[in-house]
Amino acid sequence: MSLNKLAIAPLPAPPGWYAVPLRLIIRYGFFAHGYAKLLRGPDHFTGILAAIGMPFPHLLSWATVAIELVGGLMILAGALAPLVTVPMIVVLLVAIFSVHLPNGFSSIKLMSYDASGAHFGPPGYETDLLYVAGRLALSIAGAGPFSVDSYLRRRQRPAKD
Repeated sequence: MSLNKLAIAPLPAPPGWYAVPLRLIIRYGFFAHGYAKLLRGPDHFTGILAAIGMPFPHLLSWATVAIELVGGLMILAGALAPLVTVPMIVVLLVAIFSVHLPNGFSSIKLMSYDASGAHFGPPGYETDLLYVAGRLALSIAGAGPFSVDSYLRRRQRPAKD
């Protein structure tokens, strides 16, 4: 195979397998963020939401934790991908417009480096947009093989005689 063909040819894989690593990383991100909020105590996150002027910070705190934890598990299972996408994208959009937008696009802003290590500025909205894109891709193209959605689709097909 020529270098030109190799450069533009997709890697050989069964259809839908792109979704597996996408589901794993999105699941890890959402679940890890929800779990961290739960470990610190939802009151900690409630205080942050109140400090940035969000209405109903206690309710939003618990809703965010639930969406991140349950949504992360649903993504891992590949269950109800289009339905789960809506609340997850809402959480991301709220984070973008209430926290990250003023910090610009880049999520990594190396400010300095010294003996204690790297020091970073506030993150931008880049990572949130990547999560939005990943959720939309899984919703549009499906959760792929080894997913609850795939299993349910196979069960709904009429038997061929």
